Amino acid sequence: MKAMAPAQTTGRRGRLLFAMDATMSRAPTWDMALALQSEMFQAVKEIGSLEVQLMYFRGAGEARASKWVTNADALTSLMRQVSCHGGYTQIGKVLTHARRESEKAKIGALVYVGDAVEEPIDDLAGRAGELALLGVPAFMFQEGHDENAARAFAEIARLTKGAHCRFGPGSAAELRELLKAVAVYAAGGEKALDALLAKPGGAGARRLLRQMRR
Repeated sequence: MKAMAPAQTTGRRGRLLFAMDATMSRAPTWDMALALQSEMFQAVKEIGSLEVQLMYFRGAGEARASKWVTNADALTSLMRQVSCHGGYTQIGKVLTHARRESEKAKIGALVYVGDAVEEPIDDLAGRAGELALLGVPAFMFQEGHDENAARAFAEIARLTKGAHCRFGPGSAAELRELLKAVAVYAAGGEKALDALLAKPGGAGARRLLRQMRR
């Protein structure tokens, strides 16, 4: 796994691994996705008790991960340096990396954003099962309506007791709420997510909890 170059590491807090598909199919909506993901990092900044690691894949087997940081501005800057390259999905690498990182120090949640799955679903399910044994929920955010991706994302979410949510150009506000809810969960668990229900923007927390508890 190649490392990105960033910001300072920190002490142990809540931890969120944020992974994204940077293959060419996402290029048409990449700027929108980056803007929304930047807003999630700002929500992380407001929470203040969360470490985040950024991971992406693209091209011919390229997969990179940053260090764990609490500086949301540095992470946003890093993310904006990433551009889309042609290549196949590498979700298996994401799940394996999440497992290895959580074996070192507990990860509160994995967030994955992508639009396609080009790997055998059974293989991904096996890796998701390993992640589930460590108690790491995967929140799979699907851009678009590819049915194969929907099946794979839903199964990964089910196995890890996470959630599968679709989004598109018209669902920016909803995605913003969902990403913030995941950040709150990673920092404080289900109790923190329950507390978010009564606040403005609580719809995202309600949707995640409904899936997680099904």
